[in-house]
Amino acid sequence: MERVLHHFPLDPASRQVRLALGEKRLNFTDVQVRYWERPPAFVALNPSGLTPVLIEGALVVAESRAILEHIEESAPEPPLLGRDAGSRAEARRLVQWFDRKFDFDVNALMLHEKMEKRLLGMGAPDLSALRRGREALRSHLVYMEGLLSARDWLAGARLSLADFAAAANLSVLDYFGDVPWRDFPSCKTWYMKLKSRPCFRPL
Repeated sequence: MERVLHHFPLDPASRQVRLALGEKRLNFTDVQVRYWERPPAFVALNPSGLTPVLIEGALVVAESRAILEHIEESAPEPPLLGRDAGSRAEARRLVQWFDRKFDFDVNALMLHEKMEKRLLGMGAPDLSALRRGREALRSHLVYMEGLLSARDWLAGARLSLADFAAAANLSVLDYFGDVPWRDFPSCKTWYMKLKSRPCFRPL
């Protein structure tokens, strides 16, 4: 089946999907989209105008959560939501944590100031907003450090979509050099394990 992923390389939601496809060894062709320009052909695929969008034959699946659930249903091995109800619930909770809380607390400040403003021609970053974003990032890393001190992976004993959700967000911030890894050794070890996986290398 021909599989095409429309994405933006520095979009955490797009990165989640790329990691999941790579982990399940599902081949795809990637098409980069300048979503802020709202190209009509792309908006026709997803009315929100946001990446990612996955096309499989005649099927169009838009938005990261829908795509990840579709991938898990259509290619169940290896499972990325856990093999029991408790593991799946915890993985879903943490995916939601990064999609909503981390995005609101951290990305809405740091990625907006460092990336979106540049793309949209909105001027220089607001230093006070960046400072608040960095403080929020540290709070999230403290939370992750606590989880990883008691678990092999964020949601438990196995790699899951929770790890990909976290890594997708942190990898963009890491690209800008904003993650204080040395202050969070468990997070650093976890991230290095993830970066060593084949699915991570294309990022």
